[in-house]
Amino acid sequence: MNSKTLYLRLLHYLIPYRNKFAFAILAIVIMAITDPALAALIRPLLDGGFVEKDPHTIRLIPILLMALVLIKGIAFWVSSVGMTWVASHLVMDLRMASFSKILTLPTTEFDNTSAGVLLSKVTYDVNRVMAAATETLITLVRDSLAVLGLLAWMFYLNWMLSLIVFTTVPFIMLIIRIVSKKLRNINTSLQDSMGDLTRILEEAIGGHKLVKVYGGYDYEQTRFHSACDQVRQLEVKTQITSGISVFIVQMLTASALAVIIYIASLQSVTDNITVGGFVSLFTAMGMLFAPVKRLTKVNDQLQQGLAAAQSVFTLIDKPSEETDLSPSPQTLRRSGKLHFEQVHFTYPDQTKPALQDLSLTILPGETVAIVGVSGSGKTTLANLIPRFYLLTQGHLFLDDIDINTLPLTTLRSNLALVSQEVVLFNDTVAANIAYGAMAGASRERILAAATAAYATEFINQMPDGFDTIVGERGVKLSGGQRQRLAIARAFLKDAPILILDEATSALDTQSELQVQQALEQLKQGRTTLIIAHRLSSIAKADRIIVMEKGHLVEMGTHSQLLEQQGMYAKLYGVMNNE
Repeated sequence: MNSKTLYLRLLHYLIPYRNKFAFAILAIVIMAITDPALAALIRPLLDGGFVEKDPHTIRLIPILLMALVLIKGIAFWVSSVGMTWVASHLVMDLRMASFSKILTLPTTEFDNTSAGVLLSKVTYDVNRVMAAATETLITLVRDSLAVLGLLAWMFYLNWMLSLIVFTTVPFIMLIIRIVSKKLRNINTSLQDSMGDLTRILEEAIGGHKLVKVYGGYDYEQTRFHSACDQVRQLEVKTQITSGISVFIVQMLTASALAVIIYIASLQSVTDNITVGGFVSLFTAMGMLFAPVKRLTKVNDQLQQGLAAAQSVFTLIDKPSEETDLSPSPQTLRRSGKLHFEQVHFTYPDQTKPALQDLSLTILPGETVAIVGVSGSGKTTLANLIPRFYLLTQGHLFLDDIDINTLPLTTLRSNLALVSQEVVLFNDTVAANIAYGAMAGASRERILAAATAAYATEFINQMPDGFDTIVGERGVKLSGGQRQRLAIARAFLKDAPILILDEATSALDTQSELQVQQALEQLKQGRTTLIIAHRLSSIAKADRIIVMEKGHLVEMGTHSQLLEQQGMYAKLYGVMNNE
């Protein structure tokens, strides 16, 4: 997107606040007018007051001066408050739009983009956008009008002298154009560098225990120092580029001013200009410095903001998950039957397929375990059911309906997931059980779900029971306790299909026994897929599926597969010896 398109899109976000925005702009216009008005007061003050000694002028000018300062002060306050109010809403809207997009991004996007980069876009980049949308606009409107007003007054006083100022304009415009392109490229690199810095910081915080145990202090220090230094170099480069342009513009302006002062001094000798007119002209030219300086520096702010805006809009424009792949979405009978028909799947940017020609039918209420060595396709198979990924080829049916014809909300409302890495939020126990669409569940239902998950035993021992804050990612709980809260969440959802992805692999023996009790209760009356590392947890499954390199190679009960002396028997033997 070019600068014009980006800025117009930013201004589009101001439409809901157009009345307050217009009022703030009006205040800016009034504030801008006060500068040439102040310069204009100099002529009658000197000619009428000091030269002609007119008593009316002597009394009037101080009153007009006080009124002018009062108007400027009020206009400044109104414009500052108004634009800050608008800017804060703009930032909030952009953050909400970015966060909403993050929540709907497909899983592949999270596979390819680090959390730190996304965090940087929502925090750092959005703040930089505010400068482009508001602070820059204030400067452009206020100082452009002030410059035009001062120039108009100068032309009124002496058009010949004022014309000299315009000789610098083409050179100034050329400098701004060259510098704009350079600053845009630098600031785009700066956004990327800030994303890397945030990513490294997020990884170090999240993996602080690993850093300590494995002595990663120096490594992380080196990585973070390198990222910080890259940001520092780009910021210095921005200031160098901006500073050179400002210096050149100011020298051009000062040169024109020096010539004008010299010629005006010659004209005063021949009485072609009055004392008041000369001082007023000189004052107006002097007052040009500040707005011209701000206008040359505003390009730096603008390019930073536009580079950040491009980063934010790139995120907002990313395609969301396809909620309805069929023009006529189907309804669901909720029996829990699954049917894979010649399913193929290859991850994006990879050539080797993760699943190949897989056909499988899982009946309602059946418990099916999926086993295999790492990389055999177990988790991939489970991830296709909630449509985290779209099939490369083949069909997947839920209750004889192709899942691609089901809205995502309908499809996922029929699924419950309990995985090895339990996700808990820094909220109460009750809020973590009744999460998302279940947030309105009664305390009785939450209690029943926790009881069924064998979780009330430790919940009742917590300081505030169900109202206890569990900490970030459930840090205040043990692994087994976190798992039982996840199981309670699945109980409360009461979905017909249950996916257990390595749900007990990270637990000690005692915790695993407690969680297994809860899982046995949870599986009752549900179609259950178990992805397991410990074969002790799947011996009672109705069927066991053995996978290798994306293929289904064996299928049967625990005893049947042991009798075959195939891959399952080898896996069972290896795991029993662990």
